[in-house]
Amino acid sequence: MLLVTMVFAVLGFLSPSNRGGLMTAMLLLWVFMGLLAGYSSSSLYKLFKGAEWKNIALRTAFTFPGSVFAIFFFLNSLIWGQKSSGAVPFTTMFALVLLWFGISVPLVFVGSFLGFKKPAIEDPVKTNKIPRQIPEQAWYMNPIFSILIGGILPFGAVFIELFILTSIWLHQFYYIFGF
Repeated sequence: MLLVTMVFAVLGFLSPSNRGGLMTAMLLLWVFMGLLAGYSSSSLYKLFKGAEWKNIALRTAFTFPGSVFAIFFFLNSLIWGQKSSGAVPFTTMFALVLLWFGISVPLVFVGSFLGFKKPAIEDPVKTNKIPRQIPEQAWYMNPIFSILIGGILPFGAVFIELFILTSIWLHQFYYIFGF
C-alpha cells in the first residue's frame, strides 16, 4: 500500500496541493489491498499445512487493522477530551468502520478463499532427511558479542555526533586532528 501510494505521488497523480488526497488514497488502497492480504496469508497458511482458511481470514482481517483502529480511536478520544479542533469527527470514524467491515473484511475473505483454492506453494529445495553436523561457530558469532557490537556502534556514532553538535552550539570549534 505504501509503495503504490509513493509511486502514485512520484508520478504526480497525488498532488500535495489537494489537502487530504494522500491520506485518502492511502486509506482506500489499504481497504482494497485486503484482497491481496487474504490471498497471501491463506496461501502461506496452506504452505504450512493449515486447513482452516476461515480462521486465518478472520485473523488477517482483524488483527492488524483492529489494533491500529483501537490505538487511533484511543488517541482520538484523548483529543476529543481536550476539545481540540484536530480531532477526527465521529462521522468520519464511523465511515472508517464501514469501509473496514463493508469492503476490507469481505475482500480479505474473497482473497483468502482464492488463495486457499490454489495448490500449495512448493518449497524450492529438497530437505534432506538425515541431519548433518553443525560446525563450531567462530568466537565473534557469539550472541552476547553480537549484541554488544550491535549496540556499541550506533551508540558511539550518536555520542560523537552529539559531542560535535554541542561543541558547535557552544561556539567551541575543534579541528578533526585535535578531536
